[in-house]
Amino acid sequence: MNVRFLGLLAAASALALTAPTTAQDAPTKAEASAPERQVRSRDLAGTFGGQRVAYRATMADTILTDDAGKAEAVIVTTSYVKTPADPSRPVFFIYNGGPGSGSVWLQMGAFGPKRVAIPSDAKDDGAPPYPLLDNPDSLLDVADLVFIDPPGTGFSYLTPGTDPKKYYGLRQDGRAVADVIRRWINDNGRWSSPKYLGGESYGTSRTAMVVDELEGGTYNDVGLNGLILISTILDFAGREPTPGNEMAYVVTLPNMAAAAYYHGKVEAPSVEAIAEEARRFAIGPFASALLKGQDLPQAEREAVRRELSRLTGLSEEYLEQANLRVTDQRFYKELLRDRGLTIGRLDARYTGTDYDNAGETPDADPSFYGIDAGYTAAINQWARETLGYTTDRQYMSIGNVGGQWDWSLGSGWGRNAYLNIAPLVGKAMRQNSGLRVFNAQGWYDFATPFFGAEYSLKRTGIPQDRITWKYYDAGHMMYIRDEDRAKLSADIRAFIRAR
Repeated sequence: MNVRFLGLLAAASALALTAPTTAQDAPTKAEASAPERQVRSRDLAGTFGGQRVAYRATMADTILTDDAGKAEAVIVTTSYVKTPADPSRPVFFIYNGGPGSGSVWLQMGAFGPKRVAIPSDAKDDGAPPYPLLDNPDSLLDVADLVFIDPPGTGFSYLTPGTDPKKYYGLRQDGRAVADVIRRWINDNGRWSSPKYLGGESYGTSRTAMVVDELEGGTYNDVGLNGLILISTILDFAGREPTPGNEMAYVVTLPNMAAAAYYHGKVEAPSVEAIAEEARRFAIGPFASALLKGQDLPQAEREAVRRELSRLTGLSEEYLEQANLRVTDQRFYKELLRDRGLTIGRLDARYTGTDYDNAGETPDADPSFYGIDAGYTAAINQWARETLGYTTDRQYMSIGNVGGQWDWSLGSGWGRNAYLNIAPLVGKAMRQNSGLRVFNAQGWYDFATPFFGAEYSLKRTGIPQDRITWKYYDAGHMMYIRDEDRAKLSADIRAFIRAR
């Protein structure tokens, strides 16, 4: 989850959201000396996808060392493996995003054998208790599941003296996660198993980095069957509304139209219909107008402004004052200002009430504070009480790594201001004819806009006949909505079975 999850999640993205450095970085006394590998297992059973499945749940530490054998990082995985073990079964390696987000969101919200009970209708999760429920939408009927918390997330941590620069970055993080995957495959005898890799939000960026590490041209490749991308962010320039970068306004316009439709500010037959109208306008007349800059003729400006108002529900006067360029932060505040409400960034279905109604941007994201307490309680109860994992450390749902992150791909020369990781997905698909991609997007997600994902994955060099596109009637974490959790599970289940 939850790209600056990502801005919020890089400011905390998504999903601001950063936790105090001392809470995650300070080791316990035992950890400060020499970390001892902890493994906790429990045999359980449940009904998933309509099938009764016995499985072993295991929380285990993977200790990464330097060349001299000194422990540098302890990475915690939580695996769910059908019993008796079957090496022919697919295995799905899963993580969240951030960077800095633990796997709690996908584990306790979507694919794990248990899920936390929070409101499905975009309402605040309120105060405890937050019941843990059986999750019939878990994918355990079709694949074994391995949830990975990279360093600085969940219970995973760097040992004292380890330079964060060795692990906190695009390439560095990708190498560490790939190392953990290789070790898990080896320890569990799964070299011939069909393998799927995927995550949410920055986790989709991580997927591109990890697949490049696993299949990127060495002679000991780990072949993959599928990449599962949820709320995709691969082209980061499209999310930065810096002066002169017009694509940020182009890729978010369809989201604005979808949110306006949801809140009754525009009329359309369906969200799909208004999204398609906005796509055509965004990539056509709107993009053309923005690119013309101050050469834009007045008549064309007025025509674009009228249509922009119709699609977004914002007044022409406001759009004129914004020079046709409305940032997403301004939109969250402006759309429902007449009702005294703001809308969510991660999920525009959510609404919140600020201290006052005169501000330019919201006080906070109601779609994040509306869910965080429930997930925090769930992962701690499950890991500590049910699986028996023991530690004095806090579980870092959102760890404090974003400010230390190395965003360089480490290739080419000069400044890497334009960060686009999508070509690595294309490279992996071109070099592995059996590799398919599943892409899931929520209509109401501003953290990773659906049109931005389409723009990045439909460009040159990426085989289109092996990409599956699915859309959901919620936001960044579409599985919060009960109907969409079931749909997402069914869609991924069909994708895995279609290999």
